[in-house]
Amino acid sequence: MKRSPKQPMKSLLMPVIPGGIMTILIFYLDYFQFQLVEKFILYAAFVIVPLVILLLRYDAQNKQQRIMFVLMKWLQYPAALLTLFSVMSNKMWGFEGTAIPGMLSLGWLLFTLLLGIYGLTTIVIAKGKAAEIAIGAGLVYFFIGGIWFTLYQYQVDLFNANVTTHALSSVHFHFSSAIVPIFIGALGRIMAKKNWYPWVVAIDIIGPLLIAFGMIFSKPIEYVGVALFACNIVVYTAYLLTYLRKNNLNMKAAFFLGLSCLAFYTVVVISIFYPLLKKMYSLTILDFIPIYGALHAFGFVLCGLIGWVYMVNSIQEKKMAKENRWVGTSL
Repeated sequence: MKRSPKQPMKSLLMPVIPGGIMTILIFYLDYFQFQLVEKFILYAAFVIVPLVILLLRYDAQNKQQRIMFVLMKWLQYPAALLTLFSVMSNKMWGFEGTAIPGMLSLGWLLFTLLLGIYGLTTIVIAKGKAAEIAIGAGLVYFFIGGIWFTLYQYQVDLFNANVTTHALSSVHFHFSSAIVPIFIGALGRIMAKKNWYPWVVAIDIIGPLLIAFGMIFSKPIEYVGVALFACNIVVYTAYLLTYLRKNNLNMKAAFFLGLSCLAFYTVVVISIFYPLLKKMYSLTILDFIPIYGALHAFGFVLCGLIGWVYMVNSIQEKKMAKENRWVGTSL
């Protein structure tokens, strides 16, 4: 029996639903007494990474990558559960100050290592293609995020930095550092060739490293990294919105990608008016962190990933339909 073309679209996000349910419970149940930064790390493990894996499923892969991709699909949820157990053992089960939270975090570290190796192989076989290098770099940054999470769970004082900085660095590499290169790489795959695009990719790879270095050693370097990174996202969103306006694309893809861009510009507007709002309503930066985090993680990142998953799936369906028509006319 032939499968309806709409059927794959309905089941497209099914692999993410269990992790999505778990994330909702973690954020809203009082049972999970976690810090906000820990909740965002778990959200990345249960929702963001599965969406990234979905985004990679139509990639041209060699034999080694196909094996790694199958392993990533099967090991993601167990690794995410180990991440949850690691945080629970530290916050709820009374193992704080022991090696157990750190040992449990090694599951996620090894999984992100697998993502990183897949990313490195993508870079190696890219043969200089900037879009593939960007996606590969994003996957490698997940591994760096995994390292920071393990250091946080082991409570290691690295470079005389507070362990909370390790958690913030982990969130930084699981979201901005990893996701923005993947977004820019996905855009590079479908856009017309532009001379400026390789420079955007280069800045996008260097920016997160400057931010991470600055968070620990030098605030001015961090500010430079943030400025470069933010400018890159402006370029990405501006070009993407223009592309969405000029091309007849899948409605779901266009809707979610548009929402993603809107969330980013909302963050920009709030940042511009932050000094005024701070004076008018006696607000502090702590009041704004949940707003920034929600807009970035649930708006820009989540909607962007869902949009790109639908976009890639739509492109693949059109390609298959075209091939089927060609085969039909050649018979």
